[in-house]
Amino acid sequence: MSKGLPQSLKLTNDDLKPDQDQKWGWYSIFAFWMSDVHSVGGYVFAASLFALGLNGIQVFISLLAGITIVMIFANLMGQPGQKAGVPFPVVARMSFGVFGANIPAVIRGLIAVVWYGIQTFLASSSFIILLLYFFPQMAGLEKPTFLGLSALGWIGFGSMWVIQGIVFMFGMDMIRRVIDWSGPAIYIAMLALCIYMIDVAGWDNISFSLSSETLSGWDAITQMLIAIALVAGYFAGPTLNFSDFSRYCGSYKKLKLGNLLGLPFNFVLFSLFSVVIVSASVPVFGTMITDPVETVKRLDSGLITVLGALTFIFATVGINIVANFVAPAFDFSNVSPQKINFKTGGFIAAFGSVLLTPWNLFNNPQVIHYTVDVLAAMIGPLYGIILVDYFLIKKQKIDVESLYTESPQGLYWYENGVNMKSVYALVVAGVTAIFATFVFSELANYALFIGGGVAALVYRLLMDTERLQTTEMKLARQK
Repeated sequence: MSKGLPQSLKLTNDDLKPDQDQKWGWYSIFAFWMSDVHSVGGYVFAASLFALGLNGIQVFISLLAGITIVMIFANLMGQPGQKAGVPFPVVARMSFGVFGANIPAVIRGLIAVVWYGIQTFLASSSFIILLLYFFPQMAGLEKPTFLGLSALGWIGFGSMWVIQGIVFMFGMDMIRRVIDWSGPAIYIAMLALCIYMIDVAGWDNISFSLSSETLSGWDAITQMLIAIALVAGYFAGPTLNFSDFSRYCGSYKKLKLGNLLGLPFNFVLFSLFSVVIVSASVPVFGTMITDPVETVKRLDSGLITVLGALTFIFATVGINIVANFVAPAFDFSNVSPQKINFKTGGFIAAFGSVLLTPWNLFNNPQVIHYTVDVLAAMIGPLYGIILVDYFLIKKQKIDVESLYTESPQGLYWYENGVNMKSVYALVVAGVTAIFATFVFSELANYALFIGGGVAALVYRLLMDTERLQTTEMKLARQK
């Protein structure tokens, strides 16, 4: 580790400095993934895989394979953050340069802003169910009034926006407390909803094959590969910036245990609950309902309706805070550390999400489709570059002091604070992934892997010279 390098105010503040306590254990990481998995989006996603024509066993295998891939990448992406105690944008300085890291930080931050607004809108739908249950006279406010949203919609969206802001305002300790207990609470509510639906539908009417067609042979394998890629893509965002949370974990062993319990075990179990409830909706309502909010809305039981609405409120708020509030908080803070701290960065994202009018975005499937595809195309290359740099180029060595200095003697200074080779790799891989997505539509589901693979290869080739220079510099400092 280098000695005596001056720390730059342009690169640090209290939120970006290495966390010294690292008091999170395996349970906090497990709870983090519970908050990330337990959402309206996760529920709909699990049930939607049956639309590919897969049966229950095929979907189960696809879910397990896909989430195992996510776990492997979570272990890899979380290691540098846990080791140095630093968030994602600071980790990115190793490969992109101390100032070049703003490129992946802004990409991830802007993506989070879009999804923060959408998830807040989804949570507001559950909140409106509660409002109408206790105050049915408010139904008169449901007619659209301003920017495509009704007065009741604005009340619901604004309430969820404020509640999330209050939780975030108390910092990471409060966020950890919320995710520590919200995940288990959601399981209790999901179990209650599952038992109720089975009781009304009858167990004999529950089917684990929700598809109208049956696939076998190569056709089944093709669809299973698509399902596996979709699972990996669904968690691409929070896995990319996982260092934002792994930095607080006390050891890498605890981190891996939390990932094991929070991903394969937790995701498959939650998916099982989701599929049972969706299957039961057919005999109960006469049609398949994949939207849990709509399911709750149609239930006759007041207690289950309230419990279900509260469940999906907490679930969606949980994933929104961990996946779409914390990420831009650190990412935007990294752009100007002395002017933007963690809380300011988070509220920039929150205000930006309102300006996007996410309800209009969510109600346009074509726009959502292109958004998801471009998201995967841009996130994939970041995986490839950061992982190749850390594991193959830097050999898992971190010079923490060089992460916060403008000195040309710092290992991550490159050219004026930017590693142009990572930028070139990002552009080449991003263009390749987008081209593959929109020109060859059958490759759209694999954009994450295409972008990541191309970036890894290009970056590795470009960095051969840099790898040798880094080794020589380290040897010179040891003399």
